[in-house]
Amino acid sequence: MNTLFPIFLKLEELHTLIVGGGNVGLEKLEAVLRNSPQARVTLVAPEIRDEIKALAQKHRVTLIYAAYANTHLENADIVIAGTNDKAVNKQVQEDCKARKILVNIADTPDLCDFYLSSVVQKDDLKIAISTNGKSPTFAKRFREILEEILPDNLQETLDNLQTIRNKLKGDFQEKVQKLNEITRVMRGQ
Repeated sequence: MNTLFPIFLKLEELHTLIVGGGNVGLEKLEAVLRNSPQARVTLVAPEIRDEIKALAQKHRVTLIYAAYANTHLENADIVIAGTNDKAVNKQVQEDCKARKILVNIADTPDLCDFYLSSVVQKDDLKIAISTNGKSPTFAKRFREILEEILPDNLQETLDNLQTIRNKLKGDFQEKVQKLNEITRVMRGQ
């Protein structure tokens, strides 16, 4: 049973540290920026791919050309490590635990406080998919299926529901009840 608690973070209000400048570091940086283009990110690695350098020029990404040291955790709110050195990844995890910083170690679920999900996004609708770390490939394929079947006019529906929500009178419970009635059509009832 998947006991993970799903949340959506406002990364533009946090400081994300990514350790690793290779293929995995690039993949993680792209995932962060795809979901939160205004995220404030620091990426540290002795060598950094050109694609990462290009992303850094277009976003709020600071590059540090150095081997990881625990001093890089200063002011970090969340950390993602994806180096090709298991000892470095383990050290990042231990250092984060000591400082009570949430950490994700790529491809090592046992060392992770959180997993990066596969994400479906259609305008304001965002759906995160988790397999509890068991199969990122399945999550990716399921994301592709959802992207195909979700209608393109979802944003119009969300905007209309927000307008209705803003105009509703009454207490919280009355508003929830009315919105439940309006959206019941989605279940074919």
